[in-house]
Amino acid sequence: TENMSAVLNIERVKELETWLKTTNTKLTQVNGQRKYGGPPEVWDGPTPGPRCEVFISHIPRDAYEDLLIPLFSSVGPLWEFRLMMNFSGQNRGFAYAKYGSSAEATSAIRLLHGHLMEPGFLLSVRRSVEKRHLCIGDLPAVTSQEDLLQVLRVLTEGVERVSLKAGPGIEGVSAIVAFSSHHAASMAKKVLVEAFKRKFSLTISIKWHSATKPSSDEPLPALTPSSGLLPSPIKPPRHLLNSPQPSILPPPLARRPSTPPGFCRAVGGPIVPRYPPSPRSSAFPMWLLCEISEATEIHYSHAGPDGFLYYSYRVCIPGITMAFEGEVMILPGPDETTLMKEAQQAAAQQVLHKVYNKGLTH
Repeated sequence: TENMSAVLNIERVKELETWLKTTNTKLTQVNGQRKYGGPPEVWDGPTPGPRCEVFISHIPRDAYEDLLIPLFSSVGPLWEFRLMMNFSGQNRGFAYAKYGSSAEATSAIRLLHGHLMEPGFLLSVRRSVEKRHLCIGDLPAVTSQEDLLQVLRVLTEGVERVSLKAGPGIEGVSAIVAFSSHHAASMAKKVLVEAFKRKFSLTISIKWHSATKPSSDEPLPALTPSSGLLPSPIKPPRHLLNSPQPSILPPPLARRPSTPPGFCRAVGGPIVPRYPPSPRSSAFPMWLLCEISEATEIHYSHAGPDGFLYYSYRVCIPGITMAFEGEVMILPGPDETTLMKEAQQAAAQQVLHKVYNKGLTH
């Protein structure tokens, strides 16, 4: 409880609870995210189609729906708002807002990209890539479109249609499967490989299929320190601002700071000030996390029943003789490269906690 309160802004949580009661707003916690609407109880607008959702990042970790929903509702009525959460009760720095029309989503990007939430935090608002197509490979050559469609609808939800591919360069038969939503496609991607093994003793491959090319209709300036849109250094939560800060890092871990990278979605990662408040703090500088993560060997382990993906890791740090090994968990992401980077950063953060807690830097 003490460790959780060290990174959780209790005052902000109380403000959220007061807002929920005052406005009678209902939120639902599902698989590492807190959801509003989908649709709300009172909705007289259209059902959202493609390009109606925006992806929001660079959110302060102690900013909640009481600040975010009114802000994004100022552009137009929200059909759904999803804030990604971790186990400590902080948000994970990113969210999704869905409107009734693509025009409203475009307005949200135009009006709120670069919006100053608080000093040091400018929102990044971009079109959400709602992938709804999967490519299933290594199917038997005798696979028929009708049979596969029937099987998929038994194994998973939201299957709309199937088209088969075969020919030179394609092993066996491949299928492009269209789903009713990105969520349905994501759930299918997690369960189908194991389901085909269990029911048919078949080892299939499955990956995202890009049915359309990315749109460049809203080119946006990058939120980086050099662009002038993202101040540096990144600021810690308000209640950590007065924490004492050492003038130097422990020598074995000292490195020249580089430009802080973007947000890491790793579960449990608190906001990080430029330097840790104390040698045993739960916060670490982003550039140090980045350097450790680059030296981390990471391997996918398994998917848990809670929806999280588990990765095992091994990392060696110069100046420390022992290697660090362990396991981290993260939420599913848009692609394998993103997942690996997030798992590496989660592992790096876990290793740095062990380093400081065991006093291995001296």
